[in-house]
Amino acid sequence: MNRASRALASWSLLVVLAGCASPPAGPLREAAAPGAPAAVARPAPEASTARSEVPAAEPAVSSGPEAAPDAPVSRDAGAGSDPVKVLEKGLASWYGQQFHGRRTASGERYDRHAMTAAHRTLPFGTRVRVRSVATGKEVVVRINDRGPFKRSRVIDLSEAAISAMGLRHRGVTQVELLPE
Repeated sequence: MNRASRALASWSLLVVLAGCASPPAGPLREAAAPGAPAAVARPAPEASTARSEVPAAEPAVSSGPEAAPDAPVSRDAGAGSDPVKVLEKGLASWYGQQFHGRRTASGERYDRHAMTAAHRTLPFGTRVRVRSVATGKEVVVRINDRGPFKRSRVIDLSEAAISAMGLRHRGVTQVELLPE
């Protein structure tokens, strides 16, 4: 291989490697001044997210009094309640003390006393109502983790959420997920 071919091959390799080191294009990239290097935006801490900015599982449906994101909410579904579209039905399990303080998939620490849950696909920060099929009681939880990892289950609730529904004595329970 002659000198020009080696130089061209080296230059091509450098271009390819430089492309791999660049930050990704798209919504995470902030606009930069011309000539300045682009900065990658970091998501704001979840604790500072305003309630109006938290994504809903579906468009808001009139569902009674609003609750704070981590405040226990336990409602009995009465005969006069409006029909609401069920997002998902299945088994709910819960996790408690053995995971307390560990990092969740969203990066925050798991707090067994907070009204949170793990779901496979709902975006972090999404608030959903979880209704017990057995008792009709409901709680509002915020998704902050991924799971459950057993196929037969649809959601993992925090210890506080399952306790607010009065179902802590059960390992799993049949639930419906409703938009908040």
